[in-house]
Amino acid sequence: MIRKLIAGFCLLVFLTPSIAVQGKTDAEIRKELEIKLQNVERQMLQQQRLVEDTQLQRQSLERDITLIEGEINKAQLGIQARAVAIEQLTDQIGDKEVVLDILEEKLGKQQDSLADLIRKSALIEDYSLVEVMLSKKNFSDFFTDVATYQSIKESLNESLGILHSIKRDTFEQKTALESKQETEAEMKRIQELQKKEIEVKEREKEQILKVTKGEEKAYQELLESHQRTAAELRNQLFQLLGGGGDIPLPEAIDLAKYASKVTGVDAALILAILEQETNLGSNLGSCLFTDSKSSRPIMHPDRDEPVFLAIAAALGFDPYTRTVSCPIIQNGSRVGWGGAMGPSQFIPSTWAIYGGMVNSGNGWVYSQSADAIRRINGGTSPANPFNNRDAFIATALLLRDNGANGTYAGDRLAALRYYAGWGGASNPANAFYGDQVMNRKSRMVENIRILGQ
Repeated sequence: MIRKLIAGFCLLVFLTPSIAVQGKTDAEIRKELEIKLQNVERQMLQQQRLVEDTQLQRQSLERDITLIEGEINKAQLGIQARAVAIEQLTDQIGDKEVVLDILEEKLGKQQDSLADLIRKSALIEDYSLVEVMLSKKNFSDFFTDVATYQSIKESLNESLGILHSIKRDTFEQKTALESKQETEAEMKRIQELQKKEIEVKEREKEQILKVTKGEEKAYQELLESHQRTAAELRNQLFQLLGGGGDIPLPEAIDLAKYASKVTGVDAALILAILEQETNLGSNLGSCLFTDSKSSRPIMHPDRDEPVFLAIAAALGFDPYTRTVSCPIIQNGSRVGWGGAMGPSQFIPSTWAIYGGMVNSGNGWVYSQSADAIRRINGGTSPANPFNNRDAFIATALLLRDNGANGTYAGDRLAALRYYAGWGGASNPANAFYGDQVMNRKSRMVENIRILGQ
């Protein structure tokens, strides 16, 4: 009887936890996506070299038209590359979901098998010596059967443990891929905002050619007519997000120069980054903080929400009435977290690095000794992400730590790291951000010169 019981359950045992998974797409389609992305990135690098070479030339009609066309092409290629990357991540997430479904099915079968073994274990445990004698079994066969039975049960337990481990690892991989997909979707949305600037550049190119009719002399006259006077610049307002509002450009320059003095980062670069963030985030900074347990969470519940609440406690403001950046919504679904604060648009976990917020082990708290911004300002209160002066210094500190050194390459790389992190700075799809910041920096340098500040 024991041999039949064992034989039946042997058919249910999975000897190895290996899984053969058919993805949503086959290897050929994946290869095509990889090749497509490589081709787009190669074209973007070519455009980048073209733009960099052209920038070194003397300003002329031909040079500036070439620059405009190069920037338009790069922006369009960047959007295309981001779309391919999102498609790849979607495919990989789909594969992980298939694996998880198969694992769930296998775990169910294993658990059913183990449950049956446990329920019928009494058949062995209640098998008395009298029954052994009556069945004419010898003791050797009996104990061999019992040992085999125990071995099967142990194998099932071990197999369950392995399957649970694989499932956990697969879930973590899927979560990581989803996080990457959120980041890509967020950057794609920002790139799509550049379409408006692309359209402006297209019109700019058409207007230049229309006015100058391709003549260099006429173009130089057009450039001179567009030079802004010091009086005009003094009346210009510098827009800041996140409660900073509009401030006169000369005041913004003074703040940037102060931040430059204490960090070594060019004032023009600080202004360019803040202006770029304002331009890209023109629809941000309008959401009220909501708890992650609510139906509309704004911030990442683990990374940012606890830090934000600690910042509110340290500064004494009501977190539920403070506006921060909104989550990014596409097709009715959230594809990226909000929560960026103030003019510098730092998320709480980034502000913590410079604003003195530390994890005590029992939660986030303010530490004056860790407050780099307060140490620079010599203030009497914690650094405030919604304060213009503090925000300018925070931006400068992050740019400095990202490698800003006053050179074109160093400042552009620092801007890219500011936007996409160190890992994303080398992604050709992000090149547009660094290029636009450097264009803004050039204009800010000229504005500072005209104002004589």
